[in-house]
Formats: sequence, structure tokens, C-alpha cells
Amino acid sequence: MEQTIQILDLTKVYDQGTVQVEALKAVSLSVPAGEFLSVMGASGSGKSTLMNILGCLDQPSYGEYILDGEPVSDLTDRKLARIRNRHIGFIFQGFNLLPSMSALENVELPLIYRGIRGEQRREMAEEALARVGLQTRMKHKPGEMSGGQQQRVAIARAIATKPPVIMADEPTGNLDSRTGAHVVEILNSLHAEGSTILLITHDAGISVMAKRQIRLMDGHIVGEDGSGEGRQVSS
Repeated sequence: MEQTIQILDLTKVYDQGTVQVEALKAVSLSVPAGEFLSVMGASGSGKSTLMNILGCLDQPSYGEYILDGEPVSDLTDRKLARIRNRHIGFIFQGFNLLPSMSALENVELPLIYRGIRGEQRREMAEEALARVGLQTRMKHKPGEMSGGQQQRVAIARAIATKPPVIMADEPTGNLDSRTGAHVVEILNSLHAEGSTILLITHDAGISVMAKRQIRLMDGHIVGEDGSGEGRQVSS
């Protein structure tokens, strides 16, 4: 099976004054195209650092990262930004929506960065919002929406460009269990349509929705599970 993501001996070292901290320690991992993978670990385990590197938001100190056959470990920030915009959609715990913009305008942002203009951009943003059930809330600003609605706007923004890889960092962390289950359903449906999903979470109940789960501790992969089926998360 084609490998979308391959990392080999990935290490990330942060300088904290006179002390060096290894957030990741020689991590190796392959993620086939179309897989649903969850990365679980406690705070400080290295899971967010791993996602930042896999999402081309940061670079490793050592090791190799290949995304869709292209080595990206040593690329410039400009080239990494281009790859992010082409390959990856991000969903964050904090939503990261611009409060002065409507839902539609927030979703249009990555399309602007892609150089998509006018009517086509508007149609793509409207399609993404309808996909997450917000066709009647497109003109509302984030402050006029619930947390669950804001997260669905963030999901629409992530999928508007139809990226092959979606990375979700604690996407249910600020939501109640019922609303979080709805977000989980959306991720499941995106996976069923062929998207590669990487889910970062500390919640074991959310993690088991993925077909494969890995566990990080102190910068190492310390366990892996995968029945190949995944589980449904009830609301």
C-alpha cells in the first residue's frame, strides 16, 4: 500500500537555556494512504510535537520525513508552507477562527492562499460548510456560535481544499461529550471517503475510533494497537 507519511528516527530537541529537552526520540512510523491513525499520550509525551512536524509546521532536529514521496525534513519555511497548503488540513482544539470574520469568510481563507478566486472560492467554502451541517450559519461570526459549531467551522476550513491528509489535534478537547461525538462522526465520514486522518488525543474513548492507535510516552512510541476495524463513539 502507498505510504502517505514515512518518518525514520525522527528526533526533536528544544534548547531551554542551558538545558536541552528531547521532545521526540528517534521515532519511526509509516502511515499508509487512507489510514485512520490516532496518536495518544499524556501532556508532555511528544504527541503535539509529532503532529507539528508531520504537519510541516516545524522541522525535526534529526531524522527523515517523507510526505507523499517527497523528502521534507530540510525544506525552507516557504516550501513547507506550500506543501501544507497542498497536502494537509488542520483541526485544532482551540478552533483558531478569526472572530471578526463570518464562518464563510473563515473557511475561504485557505482557498485564498491557494489562489482560488471569486465565485469558485465561495462555492467551495459553502460546500464545505454544508458538509458539516452549517449551511444556515454561514454568515454568523464565531462569537455567535456554540463551541461545537465553531469546531465544525474549523473542520469545514480544513476540508475546503480537499486535502489528502487531515490532522486533528485534540479536536474534541473543548467540547462536551455529545458535541465531541458529532465531531467524531464527521471525521469517520471523511475517512470513509478516502481521507488519511491523524488524530492527536489524550482521550482513550476517542482514540479507539481509529483503526490503528499508537501511544507516546516521553518522546517514544511505547505501544501500538489496531484491530483494523475502529469503533464507533456513542453520543
